[in-house]
Formats: sequence, structure tokens, C-alpha cells
Amino acid sequence: MNTDAIPMQQNLVVPNCKTLFLGFMKLGLMGFGGVLPLARHMIVEEQKWLSSDKFTDLLGVCQILPGGNIVNMAVAIGYDFAGAKGAFSAVFGLMLAPTVIVISLYQIYVNFQEIQLVQHMIQGLAAAAAGLLFATGFKMLKPLMKKKLTYFTILLTIIFMLLIKLPLALTLLILVTVNMSVLTFKRHSEQANNIQE
Repeated sequence: MNTDAIPMQQNLVVPNCKTLFLGFMKLGLMGFGGVLPLARHMIVEEQKWLSSDKFTDLLGVCQILPGGNIVNMAVAIGYDFAGAKGAFSAVFGLMLAPTVIVISLYQIYVNFQEIQLVQHMIQGLAAAAAGLLFATGFKMLKPLMKKKLTYFTILLTIIFMLLIKLPLALTLLILVTVNMSVLTFKRHSEQANNIQE
């Protein structure tokens, strides 16, 4: 295990490959419409593999990498705890059951997609998934909402993504640049104040 990447705390659990496989398989089975809302609950609150802050930080890194956020997270968590075997176990667990279920359900859906009830069920599931994602976003924001810079960053994100409709990569680049500039200016101001005192 890479102990530098995940600092040990008294209440955190160190999973082995089997635990990673089963935990992520459970997550894959429960995550209809996306597993991110359930991932935080399972990884932080239920399994206690990561602290809330570490989960939020890791998700931030996983979001700027190519590929699905939760797949990236499974690789990172698995690798940190059990190396390449852990990464493979976590990703295989995450993908196995949903792949089998999706293939099976798609075959059924193809035969019944014209039925009005089936169309309404799919619309309801999509709305529920959006609500879960929204609720998870608020949970993840809670520990970050201690500084004014966080509010400013959220406002800029909304402006860039929803109003201006900039691509994600460009938005992230701008936000990182703005945040680093503000933090550098703040540090220089504090140093100047300390020198004057």
C-alpha cells in the first residue's frame, strides 16, 4: 500500500483485493443512473476506506483525467491499497455486474421500448439519478465551504459551464489559474504584512 498517498487514520480501514472487488461490485450493482452519488457513501461512510476530504480531493483529480470518474477512482483507490492487483480488482468488481445486467436489459428493452409505461419508467429513473447526483454534490461541498474562494470558484464554474458553455478542460484550466493567482497574491500580502509588523 502506498502510505504516502493515503494517510492512515485510526478509523479508516485498509481493504485487500477481495474486499475491493466485493465493495466495488456492490457499488456497481447499486449505482443505477451513475454510481457517484453512492460511491461517497460506500467509500467514506460505510466501508471507511477514505476520509471525506480525501474522497473529495481524489474525485477532483479523477475528474480531470480521461475516462469515467468512478472508474478512475476505482483504479486510484485499488492501486493505493493493493497495487496493480487492487486496481484490477476494484475496476473488475465495478464493471462486472453492470455489464452483464446492461446486456441483458438491453435485449429486453429492444423488444419493449415502444410501450408507454417503459418510456415513463426510464424518464423517472433519469430524474432520480439527477437528484442523487445533486444531493451528493452538496455533501461534497460541505467540507469545502469554509473559504470565500470556494464560493467564488463555484460562481465562476456556473458562469463558464452553464452560461458561456466553455468546454470542461478550458474551464478547469481557467479555474486553476484563477485559484493559484488568488492564493499567490494572498500569500504575498500576508508575507508583506508579516514583514511590516
